[in-house]
Amino acid sequence: MIGAGIVGNSIAYHLARLGWRDLVLLDKGPLPNPGGSTGHASNFIYPVDHSREMTALTRDSVDQYAELGVLTVCGGIEVARTEERMQELARRMASAASWGVEGVSLVTPAEIKELVPYIDETVIVGGFYSEGVGVVDSLRAGTLMREAAQESGALTVSANNEVLGIDVERGRVGRIRTSRGDVETEAVVICCGVWSPRVAHMAGASIPLTPAVHQMIDIGPVPRFADAKSAIEFPIVRDMDTNMYERQDGSGLEVGSYAHRPILHDPDEIPSVEEAALSPTEFPFTQDDFTAQMEHALELMPEIVGDESVGIKYAINGLLSLTPDGMPILGETPEVKGLWSAAAVWVKEGPGVGRAVAEWMVNGESEIDVHGADVARFHECQKSVEHVKARAAEGFNKTYGIVHPGEQWESDRQVRLPPFYARERELDAVFFEAAGWERPHWYESNKPLLEEYASRVSERDAEWDARWWSPIINAEHLATRDRVAMIDLTAFCIFDVVGPGALESVQRVAVRQMDVKHGRVVYTPILTPSGGFRADLTIMRLGDGHFRVVTGGASGMADLKWFSDHLAEDGTAQIVDLTSSWCTLGLWGPRARDVLASITSDDVSHEGFPFATFRTIEVDSLRTLASRISYVGDLGWELYVPIEQGARLWDLVREAGRPHGIVPAGIGVYGTTGRLEKCYRAHGFELDGEYNVVEAGMAWGKVKEQDFVGKEAHVRHREEEPTAVLCTLTVDDHTSSNGQKRYMLGGEPILTREGAPLTDRDGRRSFVTSAGAGPSLGKHILLSYLPPEHANVGEALAVEYMGERYPVTVERADSTPLFDPDNDRVRS
Repeated sequence: MIGAGIVGNSIAYHLARLGWRDLVLLDKGPLPNPGGSTGHASNFIYPVDHSREMTALTRDSVDQYAELGVLTVCGGIEVARTEERMQELARRMASAASWGVEGVSLVTPAEIKELVPYIDETVIVGGFYSEGVGVVDSLRAGTLMREAAQESGALTVSANNEVLGIDVERGRVGRIRTSRGDVETEAVVICCGVWSPRVAHMAGASIPLTPAVHQMIDIGPVPRFADAKSAIEFPIVRDMDTNMYERQDGSGLEVGSYAHRPILHDPDEIPSVEEAALSPTEFPFTQDDFTAQMEHALELMPEIVGDESVGIKYAINGLLSLTPDGMPILGETPEVKGLWSAAAVWVKEGPGVGRAVAEWMVNGESEIDVHGADVARFHECQKSVEHVKARAAEGFNKTYGIVHPGEQWESDRQVRLPPFYARERELDAVFFEAAGWERPHWYESNKPLLEEYASRVSERDAEWDARWWSPIINAEHLATRDRVAMIDLTAFCIFDVVGPGALESVQRVAVRQMDVKHGRVVYTPILTPSGGFRADLTIMRLGDGHFRVVTGGASGMADLKWFSDHLAEDGTAQIVDLTSSWCTLGLWGPRARDVLASITSDDVSHEGFPFATFRTIEVDSLRTLASRISYVGDLGWELYVPIEQGARLWDLVREAGRPHGIVPAGIGVYGTTGRLEKCYRAHGFELDGEYNVVEAGMAWGKVKEQDFVGKEAHVRHREEEPTAVLCTLTVDDHTSSNGQKRYMLGGEPILTREGAPLTDRDGRRSFVTSAGAGPSLGKHILLSYLPPEHANVGEALAVEYMGERYPVTVERADSTPLFDPDNDRVRS
């Protein structure tokens, strides 16, 4: 472990607890405070996040801090200065209910004044109170963990020892070179925070983060705190609308800000321990960047900040780590086997990350699914320094921001352009980003469809519900169901597994049977060792030793690494990434066959081209790989051509489709409306490592004879009663208390009609995994895992949205689609 902050100490502790020995913890600084971000962290923890993954890591960390005796629970309040913020805090209440966080409530200004008497309640309209907020001693926690690992005989600690290089042999880490000599090793964890990119580069790997400034000051002595018996006796305040926080720190008041301009640094700019005035990650305070923040603090807490006797005791530009998507960077690097990352981790989730990474290293997976933080998630274009800095700068001021679930990044766009891009621009496509690709979510040129389907498409009255959405999506959906649509799927990640050992390689990771005829396409889950979902994707068999994997762009690079890690051990299989070589155009709808037949002489009849098969056909002069599968629930094909031929394919399909009323449709149809009408599951929503195939209603057919990752657990799950059942629900009444119709977006808690939360035998709360319109059905559809006793068709339940409950009904307690339940259209 390189880095002895809270993360490195935690990983060492948990690896020792799990039985590993011969562990070494290095840091170039002195102990117990080697000079990283842990040493100057504000050390408070709020347990609720809109991310289930981050909430789970934070809650586990809180439990560990409490077990170590270094947690002081004081409560915390996120205060709102605007009604818009109060709506966001109502959404935070829902997230708390979804993730099972208790002890939270919305509070009035008067109630906040009682809890924090030095606040000016006239500048706020309310707040979100969390009883479980606390302050930890992260340096003490790290020391206790490190000492426990040492006492077990598992750990050697080497402080004041700088890593000078990492040697890689045949793609695997072999040793590290330090200022005190070399260490032979099979595994290295880079957990040195802001220095992580520099250390990873020594091994030829990438950890895409940037050091960034977070300004903090400590003012005092504060007269009100003069008789304080402990470091903190009042709740911590987050002034959400100004991107600031204020908390007691003994006799002083600490004020921190995420509102100043983004101040980013390069890892090579960080001084050494000897050169630093305070510590390497405590930079000189830039007063001008904090002027406006002091005014905000004065407004909120004039009794303290306005007291001329209270002076500035300490002020720094403290360094922390920011990533392009705001998530930590965890796991084994895709470039070097045995080289692990545990970076961009803050104190609030440090011990939870330490446990998760240690479990991942020892068991091949962690109890908490951390796929959103996987270091392997990044595509090459997302690893560049300029991209990292652009996204980090954009995200910094959103630390306490009101971020919509569908909100799109604005910086560093138009990097990966599909070959259809110019045509899509001409059609006024509204582009969302996927894995760096620009991808149409809907087309403004389809606005006339709103008149055609006026009786079946409605606006959303509430601005929040309508943000990053358009009724055109629903109109495109109906046109797809009535006629035919073409959908840009270039963001797919595509890679081939080739060689004599290719069958063995795909067989060992795929749940479904892969020893199929050439020309078959197989949809299959990919499991973790404990039988949870690692991925779900399709695999085509192109030959005896040739398989093509097609998966979503968001998880594509992580899936590529998973397949790479499970290649035949004798070296008889290789992986070739073809993502940037092929483009994909989806063609679906009842007239899809008519369109395709008009531009190819190949037999595309149902008899000549059955469902779940593929083959190369000639579309005019283009040799096109056509795969007959459907994620929107209608007849059609995915059409693949080399990327330089994509524009020609688009023109051919569009022109051939004109007599049949073809429309370009966006991912709003493909990923939401079409998918949800068919009750199709999606990785990262319904499918993750914390749920299994039986719970997801996907245990179709018999288990294949060949072994695969997770088979033993999967067989056991089939024999057991499921702990939860993935169900499809619809909203009975959208009317809110003010008469406005509201539409859920995902993540909301599912409750009884009386408002009680639903919890399964494993302690997991029921929440909405996916939400969206079902335009063909005239209903708003929700997917959710329910305890078996509530997984009954017709059961009346409720969903909480923006502080109100709405009635919902269970429509399906299995994977049977709501639309075309017998799949007649798909297989027509």
